[in-house]
Amino acid sequence: MTERIEWKPALDHPELMAEAVRAAMTRFDGSARIARIDPESADTAAFCERYGLALDTSANCVVLSAKRGGEVSYAACVVPATRRADVNGVLRRHLGARKVSFAPMEEATGETGMEYGGITPFGLPKEWPLLVDKAVHDTPWVVVGSGLRRSKLRVPGPLLAELPGAEVLSLTK
Repeated sequence: MTERIEWKPALDHPELMAEAVRAAMTRFDGSARIARIDPESADTAAFCERYGLALDTSANCVVLSAKRGGEVSYAACVVPATRRADVNGVLRRHLGARKVSFAPMEEATGETGMEYGGITPFGLPKEWPLLVDKAVHDTPWVVVGSGLRRSKLRVPGPLLAELPGAEVLSLTK
């Protein structure tokens, strides 16, 4: 049996967002919704199964580590939960890196101030590129992390293009 999820206005529940996410959400019109969830079900597949949502309504935000000339930089990408980011093709070329990989958990959480399994495109460091897959952008509503494992955000897909450093591209295989 699936559990019911109750979406509420995100700005009315700042306690359900990581600090950087709260600050980022204040610049939007209040269209974002948030729901408290069981932190044990924060991973996308478990979340969708437990709360009866289709996997294609969710997106994953992953932190990338790009290396070139001995230097490391970070970027984030947001892709549909049903697809895989083309890390070694599109993303590596777009970032102009010799090598791109998923950042280790400690780096991803340390650089973002967010919990692993709750990383979201809202509140990322402003100097980071934020690459949003076109399919996510074109989705009327998409579920993403809140910066914490105990909640999820539901936002209009086009809203992600308004975030600092955001670019909309085709990022998946």
